Amino acid sequence: MKQFLIIFLLVSTSVFAQKIDYNTKKGAVANGYDVVAYFNNKAVKGNKKLATTYDGVQFRFSSPENLETFKKNPTKYVPQYGGYCAYAIGLKGEKVSINPKTFEIRDGKLYLFYNSWGTNTLDLWLKENPKKLKHKADENWQKIKHK
Repeated sequence: MKQFLIIFLLVSTSVFAQKIDYNTKKGAVANGYDVVAYFNNKAVKGNKKLATTYDGVQFRFSSPENLETFKKNPTKYVPQYGGYCAYAIGLKGEKVSINPKTFEIRDGKLYLFYNSWGTNTLDLWLKENPKKLKHKADENWQKIKHK
């Protein structure tokens, strides 16, 4: 019985300790772009000297003010789906890298999208019923966010 309890505790601890998989291409979330600036409808590259760690990953900012704003309420600014392409998560449940200049603020949340080789997934997201895709992306993310 004692061995069973030890094994149970080890397994349950590792399950709860799983971290969300963030898209940290170029060493930081959102390819190093300032996640606070997006809420001013701007895609601005962050500075390595103006960085902080949240949830085990690095976030970069373009100004000390944006860094402090993030620190006060990080969950407001963290991109949805770990910073992976919202359209790909919704359509196929796949983690796809993003173009940090292609984004949408919807209902106070940041969504990032793939945009390369003639495919702008933000345009597809907007054409194909974003509410339905967002709902599906929320479901899919629960299944893949720790993988």
